[in-house]
Amino acid sequence: MDRLPDPARQIAVTLSYIAAVFGTLAGLGIIGTEVQRSSGGAFAADATLLTPAGTAFSIWSVIYVGLTGYLVWQWLPGNAVSPVARGTGWWAAASLLLNGAWLAVTQLGSLWGSVVVIGLLAYVLGRLCRGLVGQRPGSLAELLVVRITFGLYLGWVCVATVANVTAAAVGSGVNLGAAAPTVAVAVLLVAGALGIVLARTMPGQLAIGVAMAWGLGWIAVGRLLAEPRSLLVGAVATLVAAGVLLAHLLRSRIGARGPVESRG
Repeated sequence: MDRLPDPARQIAVTLSYIAAVFGTLAGLGIIGTEVQRSSGGAFAADATLLTPAGTAFSIWSVIYVGLTGYLVWQWLPGNAVSPVARGTGWWAAASLLLNGAWLAVTQLGSLWGSVVVIGLLAYVLGRLCRGLVGQRPGSLAELLVVRITFGLYLGWVCVATVANVTAAAVGSGVNLGAAAPTVAVAVLLVAGALGIVLARTMPGQLAIGVAMAWGLGWIAVGRLLAEPRSLLVGAVATLVAAGVLLAHLLRSRIGARGPVESRG
């Protein structure tokens, strides 16, 4: 039975991908309002102390290329019965739907609704990546479109969740005044702790650490070179980014020790 194709899963991934593409077109302002201008500007690069500088979002280009590759990969005949395709497919479909849902919710201006959606997205991606622990990729294609793509996806979403919660709070009228930098530092330390936990629980998935370091690094750039400026927040974001990346580098050789299977 396990050797039979699973077209329902493949179709679900495809339809979810299409939904995510429409959401992205809305987020880019092509068929809707650009994310940075939606929700009253709560997601603008200068909205909070924990919003990454605009260049950080270019990581989405890499993630979407990988997701497109995943869409094609999971339809290839050799992967129709792949244990990895089976194990990741439904989680991948859910992540794509949630990605599109997040963009739709921000178009509606629901800040706390976006927090709920991105929290679910982080959970789904965590479950997908957790399922890869202890497995070695059976091919270069699988390494690129599964492990690296979803690792980058999870790492970025972890940082985006931090920025999203902060944006929702500030957009809802929370004003910490002089205490804002201290609170931002505390949140960054929590994000760093999460990155280290992911390094320990998902060894061998360096892409997670790379994406988290990328996002945290651009928070640092934003605070050091753009408004709102904060030397303290920028310095701590730099240190946390370096710490998360180092933790993942140290664990990058651990975990993927199962037998290599030819999965196409």
